[in-house]
Amino acid sequence: MRGMMGKVLIVDLGSGTMEEKPVSAEIYGAYLGGVGLAARLLTDMIPAGADPLGPDNVLAFMSGLLTGTGSMMTGRWTVCCKSPLTGGWGDANCGGTLSPEIKRCGWDGILFRGVSPTPVAFAADENGPRLVDASASWGLDAVEAEDRVKAAWTGKKKPAVAAIGPAAEKLSLISGISNDGGRYAARSGVGAVMGSKRLKSIALAGSRPIPCADPARVKEISKAFAQKVAKINLPGIMTGAFMPLMGRMLGMKTVVPIDGILASAILKKWGTIYNNTAGIVNGDSPVRNWGGSVKDFGPAKYRRLNPDRIRERETRKYHCYSCVVGCGGVCDATGTGAKGEHMHKPEYETCCAFGALALSDDLDSIFLCNDICNRSGLDTISAGSVVAFAFECYERGILTAADTGGLELRWGDGKGVAALLAMIAERRGIGDVLADGVALAAKRIGKGSDEIAVHAGGQEPGMHDGRMDPMMAVAFAADPTPGRHTISAGVYYNVSHLWEFVSWAPPVTRPYAKAREYLPSEEEALKSVAGACVKQLLDATGSCLFALTIGLQHWRLFDWLNAATGEGRSPDEWMEAGRRIQTARAAFGAREKAADAGSDRARDYRLANPRIYGLPPLERGPLAGKTVPLEAMVGLYRKEFGWDEKSGAPSRSTMERLGV
Repeated sequence: MRGMMGKVLIVDLGSGTMEEKPVSAEIYGAYLGGVGLAARLLTDMIPAGADPLGPDNVLAFMSGLLTGTGSMMTGRWTVCCKSPLTGGWGDANCGGTLSPEIKRCGWDGILFRGVSPTPVAFAADENGPRLVDASASWGLDAVEAEDRVKAAWTGKKKPAVAAIGPAAEKLSLISGISNDGGRYAARSGVGAVMGSKRLKSIALAGSRPIPCADPARVKEISKAFAQKVAKINLPGIMTGAFMPLMGRMLGMKTVVPIDGILASAILKKWGTIYNNTAGIVNGDSPVRNWGGSVKDFGPAKYRRLNPDRIRERETRKYHCYSCVVGCGGVCDATGTGAKGEHMHKPEYETCCAFGALALSDDLDSIFLCNDICNRSGLDTISAGSVVAFAFECYERGILTAADTGGLELRWGDGKGVAALLAMIAERRGIGDVLADGVALAAKRIGKGSDEIAVHAGGQEPGMHDGRMDPMMAVAFAADPTPGRHTISAGVYYNVSHLWEFVSWAPPVTRPYAKAREYLPSEEEALKSVAGACVKQLLDATGSCLFALTIGLQHWRLFDWLNAATGEGRSPDEWMEAGRRIQTARAAFGAREKAADAGSDRARDYRLANPRIYGLPPLERGPLAGKTVPLEAMVGLYRKEFGWDEKSGAPSRSTMERLGV
């Protein structure tokens, strides 16, 4: 298949040996690249029941099928493994600059097995791949480690670097992997797996050409898309003060189809932080450990998180590879307590996790928490969630000052949030109890704390409330990587215009009552399935979720795929690959759940903490009285996929039909 390099590199960290492994045309055709190729290869390479932090687990850094072909917003990479956090399939997705360098070094993925006896770093350039001693870097934060690699580099061009921080070295199950000084593959505990292998960093500087079947056609499609995005800008009068009004409009009882191209203008101006205040007023943002609402975090508080206040600190825009939107930014961190002068701006997820979730409106504290996470390697979603969990435990008397070393955990205390986070990053005191996420923390603490430990399948949910978007709740509970906010949601689906291309995707062409989304139905299940399939297609091709939300009628994914590969497939056929990948991820999880049953690695968590789907329902705010019939909706979703409605394990007939 054109667009791919034809092989992967397998590195055995225990022996120090490396082997290039060709990938067959049949496997590429069925699983594409990225997460799909990893799902196929890792199912064979990781033995059932493997210890996620042991030598048998495999950590795969994967590029995407479209990365480097000249297509737009297709520069993301995925890291895959058996998750130590959930016990099932684990993957985490990241932007930055690493993805094209994987392919320029000659591979579609770099797969690490075994455990190194001492800290090592992996490097590849015109001199080939190699492992080098990293003992001097072990203990450095992720930003320092990356800077050191780049400063010592002697190759012809500067490398793209991915590195872990001390939290990952200390095997925190909520740690991730950094790229470009603070862009994160954050979820599934992938940082802990990298730390367990004593792999401090990877540095890549390749020069090999990336094949493309029809580069002229790819360029033509890319030029048209770039011109559309360039023309869409918000009027100067549109400031952050308007975001609560926009949030109220999005939270109305009637859903009105909109053109996603407008999203590009919002993302260009603010990035994800536009939702700092929009999400509070409509219920999208979880508050007070998922037990509160805007009534607890009202205008006097949420206005302090106005995205313009963060944008004022922005010193330059940040674009991932091949991106024309540039939703990222680098900010001046002076006066916030951060270790360095500059940092990647805190994203919405971070602002909510260390803001409304803990009732804190202290923006400087949020900047500091962002820096602590970026440097130590903690996932801001999970870290903020475990902080809020601890605050509620303290409020209820489950934790006391004796447990916290004298630190008082009071709602709204931003300095207390940052102080507890530092303890988690260092595994110090109560931080050691909390450093592996809320599910394991609740197990260690006991005293009924599991009732307020908000997670889905062992992983903390993203900062978007499924009680507002039931498709999001289904994704939290039913995806093979549970708790993920980037899989499928009504808000993504309704702007994607997927139905214009995929024959079986339910159309959303006219206004409809929001109440319809709360009813279990085949139509809603099909929308969830379509959203999950196209997301796997995105992760297999290296594509950005925000590109999908701009709309497929503008961001021409299927046209790029055919031009880059020369395949000539229909959108339905490309989506079938997404269905196959999703089923392969589910099959891996089902296999591991069965193999781990009865062991200390068993993760037999319920679908989701009832707070996520409204049991009991909130009594105040925009989501008052809202309950999602989650079990029924998840059952229909699994039925549409051909999986067991109770366990989520794919049926034998489904696997045979898809060739999984």
